[in-house]
Amino acid sequence: MDLGVLLTALLLLAAAVAGWFRLDPHPHKSRALEILVAGLRAAVQLALVSVVVAWAVRSLPGLLAFLCLMYGVAVRTAGRRLTSNGTWWLAAAPIAAGVVPVVAALLLTGLVPLKGIALIPVTGILIGGALTVTVLAGRRALDELSQRHGEVEAAMALGFADRDARMEIARPAASDALLPGLDQTRTVGLVTLPGAFVGMLLAGAGPVLAGAVQLFVLIALMAVQSVAVAVTLELVARHLLYRPLPDAQTASPHKTKRLNAHWRRAAPVSRGD
Repeated sequence: MDLGVLLTALLLLAAAVAGWFRLDPHPHKSRALEILVAGLRAAVQLALVSVVVAWAVRSLPGLLAFLCLMYGVAVRTAGRRLTSNGTWWLAAAPIAAGVVPVVAALLLTGLVPLKGIALIPVTGILIGGALTVTVLAGRRALDELSQRHGEVEAAMALGFADRDARMEIARPAASDALLPGLDQTRTVGLVTLPGAFVGMLLAGAGPVLAGAVQLFVLIALMAVQSVAVAVTLELVARHLLYRPLPDAQTASPHKTKRLNAHWRRAAPVSRGD
């Protein structure tokens, strides 16, 4: 009962602060409402996941299905944070490119057994890290290209390939997505005691073993996140993952296609001018 009251109070406080200081991205979107919905969703989802995980850890098909569900939700969440057009599903590439090789290496070396009780939390941490940096890198890169599109066209006019011109502008912004993970790793044990470390201590493990597990998680996360950022940046630079042009928001499908085609032909047009 006390936990429920405290959680409710904290959720209402977060929503009240967001509402009072108007921490909204635009007038038609309420962060306060999003906070309330996110808190309620988390409570419902964790209740359901607790039941599902109890089944998944005892069944290999259940384990694989649950891992696929985690991956699918991460792709959908990341993709819709990046763009509203049909390219959102390409968020699957950076998340898979980062997570799959690391998980495969852990299984092949035997460091993580093919058991739900071990594989689900480890994979969940890695997918969550890949999701975060994919969103951060993609949004920063796309924002930068939108704000500095004149510089991109100027680079194309100077002879840069389309991909290289976008890369020069987007790379520095996208790389900032790695900063939270870097700061967490640099300050571990000094500023915060991360979840894996605390969880193992509470479960009765010794401090040395808990520290070793936490170090493994942090290093694995940096590997996953570096790959995810690199792939996201490449997709954006190659104009495979992109946002609709502002004029295309209200345009007909035919006009939208022509506008996007014009963007791809920006270099030849600029040279001609």
